[in-house]
Amino acid sequence: MITRNLKSDWHPADIIAEVRKTGVSLAQLSRENGMASGTLANALKRPWPKGEWIIADRIGLLPSMIWPTRYTGKNITRKPSPHRSRIKLSVQLQDNATTGVPRLQNKTE
Repeated sequence: MITRNLKSDWHPADIIAEVRKTGVSLAQLSRENGMASGTLANALKRPWPKGEWIIADRIGLLPSMIWPTRYTGKNITRKPSPHRSRIKLSVQLQDNATTGVPRLQNKTE
């Protein structure tokens, strides 16, 4: 993973590259979550918590680590309400032993 400045948002091309490293495109990730192919691209251009959490969950980070300017002074670990969202994210924060960077790990139900 690339070392990043924690005070500036990631470049959209870097976010897309990180998603592609997981084996899917942004369009595929949108469809997997019941959306039109281009819907998640909106989170790259403007604040959209639901889309940010879907992308961040796929990469294994918190949205506030990808878009720190959008989360300054806010509750950075709160997920979108399950009542307003078609997705439910079950994640657990853990430290990555090799890099010391907090990562998200999906819980299995």
